[in-house]
Amino acid sequence: MKIKENVPNFKDANTIEIHYWLKGGTHLMDAYIQNKCEHEFLGIIREIALKVNADIIVETEPFREGGLRRWFKVVSKEENKKGPITQAAIVALITVILSTPISKSIEKVIDKVFEDVEMQDLEKEKIKLEIKKLRQDLNETERNIGGNVTIKKRRSNFYSNLSGYPDVDEISIISQDNSKTIIKENRIKRNRFSEFILVNDDIEPIEINNAIIEIISPVLKKGNYSWMGVYEGNIIHFKIKSAEFKSLVQSGKIQFKNGTSIDCQLIIHRAVDNEGVIKVTKHEVIRVNSYFENDKPVETPEGKSYRQKREADKSQYRLFDDNNKN
Repeated sequence: MKIKENVPNFKDANTIEIHYWLKGGTHLMDAYIQNKCEHEFLGIIREIALKVNADIIVETEPFREGGLRRWFKVVSKEENKKGPITQAAIVALITVILSTPISKSIEKVIDKVFEDVEMQDLEKEKIKLEIKKLRQDLNETERNIGGNVTIKKRRSNFYSNLSGYPDVDEISIISQDNSKTIIKENRIKRNRFSEFILVNDDIEPIEINNAIIEIISPVLKKGNYSWMGVYEGNIIHFKIKSAEFKSLVQSGKIQFKNGTSIDCQLIIHRAVDNEGVIKVTKHEVIRVNSYFENDKPVETPEGKSYRQKREADKSQYRLFDDNNKN
């Protein structure tokens, strides 16, 4: 994605207008805040372009009066191949995502938007067919678009920047395709900015029920110390949360040798940074299913209980399924 400045005529283009409504009708805004907001906005565009596999550039028009208004033109490098409707779809997606609070499903709003696009006065049946095909293509990716951590974080950053700048009373967002409105103006007042801001940077952890960790450095005494091991070729530091397994280790019932491994339930905790990059924050072993002695697995009591419960659940499910078939 490339960004080009000072394009004078956006009249017949796929554009998004961001209008910062300022206190007292002024046209002056802190340049750092404005640039921070637009950095996040362009990051959202870049992520959407990646998800829909579109090669685009973004061009901007000079400022105009009326608060502070910015126009962003989305241009597809493959316009001749895919047609202008692809640009219209991307513009619609960007506008919907930027104006949809955390509590609402972006996917449902996207569906509504594309229904509205189809209601436009389209002269050629070919364009209608292109819209339908585009919707089918987007159905495969819109789940990722709606739940995309990078997009969520950048949208949160956008509103967090505005929330900390009291001179902005509200913003409005509108998108157009060839002078026709795709999405009507959506005005968001300051008291709603918090609806778009993430409470914290933590995201859903990853749970692996049979992770194999080769132990490099065990903890043999009591205390909240970290172990060190190798998981999937990477060295990790982790805490053992299983009191039962720690007791077996501290009592000397489990001896560690070079290459000793454990089969365990591993929780990988993650968070997203300001650039929308997911990073691992910590590893925790909740349950140890078994450990290995001379390459032979030795089941722990808690591992045995977990296995028996799983087997009982599977048997109950099969019995329920057989009864339904009869």
